[in-house]
Amino acid sequence: MKRIGSTVLALLATLSLNAYATDAPGPKRPSVEQLQKLIVNQSPQTHVDKPDNDRITAKRIDIVDDKGTIRMTLSGQTPAPIIDGIQYKRAFNVAGMVLYDDKGSERGGFGTADVNGGMAVLALDHPAMDAIGWRVSPDGEVRFSINQAPPLIREPKLDNRLIPGVATPTRIEMLVGADGTPAIALNDKADRPRLRLTVTQKGYGAIEFLDAQGKVIHTLAPEADLR
Repeated sequence: MKRIGSTVLALLATLSLNAYATDAPGPKRPSVEQLQKLIVNQSPQTHVDKPDNDRITAKRIDIVDDKGTIRMTLSGQTPAPIIDGIQYKRAFNVAGMVLYDDKGSERGGFGTADVNGGMAVLALDHPAMDAIGWRVSPDGEVRFSINQAPPLIREPKLDNRLIPGVATPTRIEMLVGADGTPAIALNDKADRPRLRLTVTQKGYGAIEFLDAQGKVIHTLAPEADLR
């Protein structure tokens, strides 16, 4: 394991030091020559016809604790979410890993979602609702959200189990839009952005203050005022 780790670190160091051509037009990227030095296989195996003796091939692997409770699942089609002992439909299939607490409730995971164009997702959960979430969308947008903890509501008609998906505001949201525009927004308790840190199309750093209707009512952009 140490040898593998050292090799990976060496490759990363080589790439970071020598990969970029200083006079190449466009965004910085590794040169073809550097990439060719790092390529191990241009036609790697991505499909297995049948299991062999050198690895585990399975549709699903469950990791359990000493009491037999499933604490982690790795699957090409992750199971539908379990909240307080009840399993609900998942909005779309996600291939990846799911984490569970000591009661067997889903508390997070990461993977790739089977949506048009593909999407990479990561989440850590409150007991019955997403707490934080990362999303890399097909159009190139990258979004990170932090949600306020919702009230824990139990439903007598469901054996007094927790109700999932109770409405709660996203209080902090960071994103890089598909067009490359970065922003950090602070939202009020009604889930409305009220303050936003961004960079304008002209390249000025700006702080925007918004009203309850989402209209920018004041902007601080000191650099813009100097020009």
